[in-house]
Amino acid sequence: MARELRDVPESWPVTRSEDLHRGDWVMALRLDELHRPGDAETFGRLVLEHPGAVIILAVDDRRRAYCLWQYRHPAQRRFVELPAGLLDAEGEDPVSTARRELREEAGLEADDWTALGTTWPSPGISGEVMHFFLARGLHTAEDDGFEPTHEEADMAGDWVPVDDLRAAVLDGRVGDGPLVQALLLADAKGLL
Repeated sequence: MARELRDVPESWPVTRSEDLHRGDWVMALRLDELHRPGDAETFGRLVLEHPGAVIILAVDDRRRAYCLWQYRHPAQRRFVELPAGLLDAEGEDPVSTARRELREEAGLEADDWTALGTTWPSPGISGEVMHFFLARGLHTAEDDGFEPTHEEADMAGDWVPVDDLRAAVLDGRVGDGPLVQALLLADAKGLL
């Protein structure tokens, strides 16, 4: 009998948790001791707590995607990325976060929003979930007074033809995981 091709929620018993780092930012690192159901042997797993994120593929009526160039210290490189952000505002659903992030990072608003999919980028260490959206019907947003800081204060944005972006992804010039996933999801669904 074949297994059903579907991810399913499941939780194994945790016998102990220890915070290794917890500060004033939304992410934390902890060590969980757990065991398989029916097996008393415990083992440790590091868990990066993460609130989740949204990624926005904003495409205008000329088939151009709005991209950002942003430095990322852990990878020590400047990536070509899409507008994105953390689900760090209490009570804010993913599409509302996506609307806010598109306004803050690109100065844009969209009339049409399409959910492209949801992925877990690194479930072996983090519960982070990423929600992908295609935004169309774009227009300039009113300035809401958002002031970028740190790496965001240094990022630059510009329009890129979708075909050029696809070529850059496929030949490896662009490797930001969320950008690759958003573009390929939209492309595979025939939305580009």
